[in-house]
Amino acid sequence: MEKNLKPITNDCSMAGLKPAMLPMPYPPIQVQRRNPGYAAILTNDYCGAVSELSAVTQYINNENRLSMENCRLSRILLEIAVAEMMHLQKLGELIVLLGGEVDFSAVRPNGTQAQWTPSCLTLPREVRKMLCADIQAEKDAIAQYKNHIEMIEDECVTAVLRRIIRDEEYHIVMLKALLEEC
Repeated sequence: MEKNLKPITNDCSMAGLKPAMLPMPYPPIQVQRRNPGYAAILTNDYCGAVSELSAVTQYINNENRLSMENCRLSRILLEIAVAEMMHLQKLGELIVLLGGEVDFSAVRPNGTQAQWTPSCLTLPREVRKMLCADIQAEKDAIAQYKNHIEMIEDECVTAVLRRIIRDEEYHIVMLKALLEEC
């Protein structure tokens, strides 16, 4: 490198980052009994097209693309990504407790498996479209969780899903506020 060239750096500090989660506890991660069928349902929330893995990846990608131009927005997206990562971890624990596998395969309703791929993501370049895609992904996740709550008759599991929904609703409020600022 030439002596007079200054390195390009990203001056956005992520020090002290906290997950964007409501300040309320999560229910214990436990199940009433092993149930591989319920585990299969949860694999879709874990790593299906609409899933916590998709959310983490989409938010991280958006944060990376924005960090050089909008530190505040990129930090908030990273805080949401960390919350989604924690949801992913909780779902993984539930899947294992229920007797399922955590292998990045979602079990479709017909019993076939689908591997997670980046094609599950919506990655527009324009900030407003990016935030709209994030809001829609949160709404889709909430609808899927509500559907799965109807299918799962294990109060321990559904309590965790209901608590995750509260965070997803909080994310929508945050994202809509950011959208109004754009």
